[in-house]
Amino acid sequence: MDTLATVLTPACIRLDLRAASMRQVLDEAARLLAAQHGLRADEVAAALWEREQLASTALGQGVALPHARIKGLREPHAAYLRLAPPLAFDAPDDRPVSDVFVLLVPERANERHLQLLAAIAEMFAEPAFRDGLHRQGSAAGVYQSFVDWPAIVA
Repeated sequence: MDTLATVLTPACIRLDLRAASMRQVLDEAARLLAAQHGLRADEVAAALWEREQLASTALGQGVALPHARIKGLREPHAAYLRLAPPLAFDAPDDRPVSDVFVLLVPERANERHLQLLAAIAEMFAEPAFRDGLHRQGSAAGVYQSFVDWPAIVA
């Protein structure tokens, strides 16, 4: 089973990103993931943007969960970007987004990968998790918050 410790690394965490648009956020996430996992940034950005055009991946409560299937990818990979200031992202509650968790899954993503996506959405639905995440001032601290997720809501 994939866990956040296997799909997210501290190197794929960017804090206090200043972005002028949703497209710029997705491009930055694509560059970050490409650099860490040997992917092509332009292909990742295009896949993320294509998915975002179908419907906004903003969940509400200041959270967006952009995701895409990537041809040739063998395992899921993720990035977390904290935006400062928050950015409009077509959220259902009209709140700007400050937390962006990007998930890439293999082109033929199976139930395991869909469960991972659902678990991440559930995690961000918890106010205690989001508050704890916002108190972290380093990529290592943010990463540990993700790794410790079950302990946060227990």
